[in-house]
Amino acid sequence: MIEHTLSQLRQLKLSGMTSALQTQLEQPGTYEGLAFAERLQLLVDHEDQERNQRKQERLIGTAKFKLKAHAKDLDYQPARGLQPSQMASLLMCDWLKKAQNLLLTGPCGTGKTFIACALGHQACLKGYSTRYYRLPRLILALTQAKADGSYSKLLKAIASLDLLIIDDWGLEPLNAATRNDLMEIMDDRYEQSATVIISQLPTEQWYQAIGDNTLADAILDRLMHNAHRINLKGESMRKKMNSLTQVEHLE
Repeated sequence: MIEHTLSQLRQLKLSGMTSALQTQLEQPGTYEGLAFAERLQLLVDHEDQERNQRKQERLIGTAKFKLKAHAKDLDYQPARGLQPSQMASLLMCDWLKKAQNLLLTGPCGTGKTFIACALGHQACLKGYSTRYYRLPRLILALTQAKADGSYSKLLKAIASLDLLIIDDWGLEPLNAATRNDLMEIMDDRYEQSATVIISQLPTEQWYQAIGDNTLADAILDRLMHNAHRINLKGESMRKKMNSLTQVEHLE
């Protein structure tokens, strides 16, 4: 009877309940004193937990984060300009529910990408679909999609993301096609879902970086409306780490 039940649970892909039932069978002294409803609830809870874990792992995998970043590893040195209270609020992910954006700026190496990936990781843990792109790779993906006829499908996939992270914004001049692509993306996502933009350029230089007055107005209006902002300061953290490593080698 039990083996048949376990087999049925596996066929139904209820792996959480299967492992929980096996645990109950292996530890009869722990579970025999519980009522049927209590034991059943334990099985259901385990299945739910396992499904949530699988979903989180899947979301993290498909996000394609550049860095393996976690909120617990964020550096709040005062010189960086990163406010713990602001990050605590962002890590609650209410801004994702409200379809608000985040603009992350600061010099090269100050940890912008790490912060964005940590926020993205937190979003995945809370069940939000997320995708990280460097802007050049996003442009390449859009160009290839136009060539193979999957452009509309890719735009739809990007629009459906709960959180889109775009890194290296403003590093290279944009051509007309790219400006139009970005306009399509931002228009789809405006007040529907959240976007993080990471850039070495201060936001007041983004208008010029886009290059077309009309499209710059339209894109930035959609990005900056109700956007949170983090402007990091200080010297490159990568340079600091390299200096520390060199000192360690000398000791």
